[in-house]
Amino acid sequence: MNILLELFVVTFRVLWAFVLAAAKWLVRPKEKSVAGQVCLITGAGSGLGRLFALEFARRRALLVLWDINTQSNEETAGMVRHIYRELSEAAPKVVGDGEKDALPHCSLQVYTYTCDVGKRENVYTTAERVRKEVGEVSVLVNNAGVVSGHHLLECPDELIERTMMVNCHAHFWTTKAFLPKMLEMNHGHIVTVASSLGLFSTAGVEDYCASKFGAVGFHESLSHELKAAEKDGIKTTLVCPYLVDTGMFRGCRIRKEIEPFLPPLKPEYCVKQAMRAILTDQPMICTPRLMYMVTFMKSILPFEAVVCMYRFLGADKCMYPFIAQRKQATNNNEAKNGI
Repeated sequence: MNILLELFVVTFRVLWAFVLAAAKWLVRPKEKSVAGQVCLITGAGSGLGRLFALEFARRRALLVLWDINTQSNEETAGMVRHIYRELSEAAPKVVGDGEKDALPHCSLQVYTYTCDVGKRENVYTTAERVRKEVGEVSVLVNNAGVVSGHHLLECPDELIERTMMVNCHAHFWTTKAFLPKMLEMNHGHIVTVASSLGLFSTAGVEDYCASKFGAVGFHESLSHELKAAEKDGIKTTLVCPYLVDTGMFRGCRIRKEIEPFLPPLKPEYCVKQAMRAILTDQPMICTPRLMYMVTFMKSILPFEAVVCMYRFLGADKCMYPFIAQRKQATNNNEAKNGI
């Protein structure tokens, strides 16, 4: 009898979850404040990482920027400091309830660290420096990513290992470094910047797809673990964008007739959508929304049906032009260096 009662309760909760999800489409949830909170972003020196840093800076978070490239990381920090100066110079604004939207009492600062997230000990050492020099991290954005750009049989083992280390294993190291304090305080937010290629795959980028599938699996399991531990104060958000126009996959092409309907995403649009999801504690965000449908179809269709769809869209070999360009660039560099 108890199990029948529980089944009824579970059914009600499932239906209620659908109602709440539908309501969020109609009524936009209020965004939470991250002002004064320490936000750490990996891969902050360029691309989406830089844009995430600027968005969090506009919301008055204290930024900790990690990147393997010291120069580009400092350039991002310079942009963040410029935003902080503008915020400091701006007069406090009055919001609807008459309260002043004042700056947090703490000083707005940005900290930069050169860190190779693909190296476990480098991550742990740098994390310890952050705790001593800045404080405990409240928002962790695992964004750093690489791509080899080689067909499987042409890809050196070292590059495959590098892709897995940076795109997947690094999430383990950073989370293990900062999650204990979040658990103690029952407060924090972990963001995993994965990819649509972590939900469905394509040919020619086996290592990249495997690393992103791994990141998605890690994130989902971690989310379930936090729920099982009843640590509802720690939020998680999985970000799975379609092809983003950052230059990382320059040359990638789908069928020309379909391209106008599925163009590469503007990085600014992608990050703004992700920020909205993060600040409203949305568990997952796919951009564009069509990616939800593609993932669903891939889950229910026979494999041969998926292959037919891929071929119709030109998605089966969409990475081949990108790989060819990378190979040509590599050959040109070798020729210039006399190799």
